[in-house]
Amino acid sequence: MSRLAPSVNKSALVLVDKAMGDKERFCVQIEKGPLGCTIIDAGVKARGGYAAGRLVTEICLGGCGTASIVPMQYDNLILPSIFVETDFPAIATLGSQFAGWKIEADNYTAMGSGPARALCQKPKEIYELIQYKDHHDTAVIVLEAESPPTEKAVEIISRECEITPRNLYAIVAPTSSIVGSVQISGRIVETGIHKLSQVGLDPKLIIHGSGYAPIPPVHPQTAAAIGRTNDALYYGGVTFYTANVESDSLLKDIVSKTPSCNASVYGKPFHEILREAKFDFYQIDPNIFAPAMITVNNARTGTTIKAGKIDAKALKYMMGIIET
Repeated sequence: MSRLAPSVNKSALVLVDKAMGDKERFCVQIEKGPLGCTIIDAGVKARGGYAAGRLVTEICLGGCGTASIVPMQYDNLILPSIFVETDFPAIATLGSQFAGWKIEADNYTAMGSGPARALCQKPKEIYELIQYKDHHDTAVIVLEAESPPTEKAVEIISRECEITPRNLYAIVAPTSSIVGSVQISGRIVETGIHKLSQVGLDPKLIIHGSGYAPIPPVHPQTAAAIGRTNDALYYGGVTFYTANVESDSLLKDIVSKTPSCNASVYGKPFHEILREAKFDFYQIDPNIFAPAMITVNNARTGTTIKAGKIDAKALKYMMGIIET
């Protein structure tokens, strides 16, 4: 990556300050956590909402992307959806947003995403692939969890990021919250880039990325919420990328392998897929972890290649929508 690459933690901190400075509007709660860290509750006890969800999505992107909430039509179904765009695709998504850090501390477990990962390089292979490392004395992490981090968790995060706990900002939102629904759907561009990298495209060749996905209705049960948030991406997520690829034939082969419809488990609700895999993500056909539809424009040749489809019928069923 260029030396001019942005610091995702520095950029995200501007957005964290925005949330803290207007906590009433964002419906979040701010409190001092263990060892002096700062906790931004966006859905545990706090109400949260769409405004907070949009902001948390941009924080996850390390301040290197924008998010907006718009109504989108999926056949005869209209759902609030999140549209995301970034001019730093590899850094914003794989380098920051990707939920690649499982934090386990005694009885506390959380999925960590956001800029802090770029300090501790978790997982290392992703940062080797995109050739990026952030350097900053403050860490911003987004935790998908049912409760704020414990003292042990804060200690682990701070140590791995090589910062003092007082310079740690942890944003917490359960999957079953509104913010959880918004920010997970806001991972649609990252979902596509991650899959493209797995099937052979160097993510550093992607120069722009955008996409949208429906925001699923909230479900109070965590397992059901996990199912809906994943279904939103795999059956309703749409992405568009601009890349510099030498060969159109290579790009066509890669794009054809990317959409979720390539998976052997495609068509099943994700909570069923997860249950059949005994809640072990590594036992699930990895081809499902992809957008429903992907389009890639090759800036080098002008060719644009599309693959996949939206499955509105599946979305309606999986979101639990009842027509009267």
